[in-house]
Amino acid sequence: MKFGAILQACRERAGLTQEEIAEKLHRSRSCISKFENDKKTLDAQTLIEWAKATQANEVVVAFLYGMDGLGMIQNLMSLLGG
Repeated sequence: MKFGAILQACRERAGLTQEEIAEKLHRSRSCISKFENDKKTLDAQTLIEWAKATQANEVVVAFLYGMDGLGMIQNLMSLLGG
């Protein structure tokens, strides 16, 4: 699993567009696209801000510990009726 896909899934779950998260993180939409397409690596501070902005702290932590973050999102969405 590519990390960019996790970032994109977290953003989409939060109902944010690339433009909206770019504004929250003080980045360009192009920069967000590069993160989500694994063309650019996030620094630790940006990762923390992304997790807060998307309310996905648990997903990011799970991924960093080697768990399937995308599977977690899908399971959470099914439990929440999404």
